[in-house]
Amino acid sequence: MLQRIREGSQGWAAKMIVGAIIVTFALFGAESLVGVFTSGSNDAATVNGESIGKRAVELQVQRAIRSGQVPPGQERELRQDVLDRLITTELLDQYANDGGMHLSDAQVDQLIVSRPEFQDSQGNFSQELFTNRLAQAGYTPLSFRRELRSDMKRQQLQQGLALSTFVLPSEANRLQALQNQTRDFRYAVLSPKDLQAPVEVSQDDLRAYYDAHREQYQRPEQVKVAYVVLNQQKVAQDVDVDEKQLRDAYAQQRQDAPREVAHIMVDYGDERTREEAMARIKEAQSELDEGKDFASVAAEYSDDATSADDGGDLGVIKRGFFGDAFDDAAFSLNEGEVSSIVDGGDGLHLIKVTDIDFPSFEARRDQLAQQVRLNNSSEAFNKKVQALEDQSYAAEDLQSVAKELGLTLHTSDWVSRKSAQGMLAEPGVMDAVFSEDVLENGYNSDVLELDAQRRAVVRVVDHRDATTLPLDEVKNQVRTAVKEAKTREALEARAEELIKKLDNGDSVSLDWQSVEDATRNGDSAPDAVLRQAFRLPHPGQGSSFGQTPTEDGVAVIELTSVRAGDTEGTEGSAQMAQRLRAQAAIQGLIETLREDAEIKRH
Repeated sequence: MLQRIREGSQGWAAKMIVGAIIVTFALFGAESLVGVFTSGSNDAATVNGESIGKRAVELQVQRAIRSGQVPPGQERELRQDVLDRLITTELLDQYANDGGMHLSDAQVDQLIVSRPEFQDSQGNFSQELFTNRLAQAGYTPLSFRRELRSDMKRQQLQQGLALSTFVLPSEANRLQALQNQTRDFRYAVLSPKDLQAPVEVSQDDLRAYYDAHREQYQRPEQVKVAYVVLNQQKVAQDVDVDEKQLRDAYAQQRQDAPREVAHIMVDYGDERTREEAMARIKEAQSELDEGKDFASVAAEYSDDATSADDGGDLGVIKRGFFGDAFDDAAFSLNEGEVSSIVDGGDGLHLIKVTDIDFPSFEARRDQLAQQVRLNNSSEAFNKKVQALEDQSYAAEDLQSVAKELGLTLHTSDWVSRKSAQGMLAEPGVMDAVFSEDVLENGYNSDVLELDAQRRAVVRVVDHRDATTLPLDEVKNQVRTAVKEAKTREALEARAEELIKKLDNGDSVSLDWQSVEDATRNGDSAPDAVLRQAFRLPHPGQGSSFGQTPTEDGVAVIELTSVRAGDTEGTEGSAQMAQRLRAQAAIQGLIETLREDAEIKRH
């Protein structure tokens, strides 16, 4: 929920709405808060009879892919992860509600009005800011309050579990010693060239592996899709614009452009009353009216110590820097003009615009024409959308619709629900493709709203059921998988042989890498090797041996020395132990809720 608000407002991106609910975000992610507003009629799952919509899942999946967080190839895993988080959130909500956890309207009100994100330049709650910033993120005030209330109840639940745990001093000391422990060891990585002979893959090996891993070689249900897209940008190309519209648009854009300003500020409230401040700034205004230089008047009258000696220069500003009153005045001025007296709430200002860095009209003519055409095309676009609805509803194909409306007919290759790309991957499109009317009855879809400027209609032109691909078709993939598995097994067996020799005191020829004073969080060895080295038992009088898979093969490890860590300053360890116990308690609750719940995935 809060992520969507953050994305919609650059000026306050560094501020989170509710600092107190960071625990909720850490455990479940901000994505888990948006589902209730994006759920469609189709269920992705039900939790004790409560629905989680497919659209809620899909919106989060597509947002993660477009933001670059997850590669498209991992979409299937991401979709499952998103659904699992939504199920967990629903279970916690139900548990909190059943337990009678409650936030009053007054508590929610206080939480909202106290946040600086919703306050004006004077620190007062602004209903306009509140409404506008929620609207940018796709929320109404009521829906935001509802989600905020749920977030806070989950936080109450988690804090209650966290506060119920405690750590003994001896436990904190023990954890501190383990955390700061250091070890000496050496390791060697065995690769396929260390085998006496390369592994061989027989036809029986292929068949056995294929039969044991058939689920890896399934082709999902797939379709070929025909579709048309109506884009307002193309409709706008045929719309005429006149010179006056271009000039008016340019004037508006220039008025809102960043500008360099200077000011003369006279404070009131502490050392002088507002009336005294008004009298002083009117003196400054009179001197300006008489033709005195703005910089010299600023140096004499301005209480802004940081700018007074620099001609009152504030540099380049954008809307939102100094509050509505200041902005309204500064952005109504042309270059060189000085405002009337502006009350900023804590001081009075005279504002001068010293420069407006904005391209000339001719330089922006093409962009202006494009924007004005788009603004003027709304009626034509809406008429064409209506025509698209009428034509696609009545037609038995999409070819005739495309021809009638002058649209391009696109046809996809085979795609599944989870492999669609481009326009087909946008939220709601594949839901429409696999709907009963489109997939089973062969109809054109309803007109789909992709965004404010694009509409689409889809139609299934071919369909094939899910099936397991035959071995002959995936033989190369299976052969690669079998070879990797058999090579790993052979390397593990070779490592075991070498460890037995080392344990018996025999010498072996390996390319050893020595590591001294290794710490758990260090980078002295590959992660897998370091983790295994800290899992091995204390070597006693000799050495401890072990092995672990690595990216390049299998590592043989010899642990030679273990030194206990420093136990001074256990506060950090105590806090860490408390967090671990709290996390364990929360995870235990989640697992219990899942075991007892009726969860149906669709």
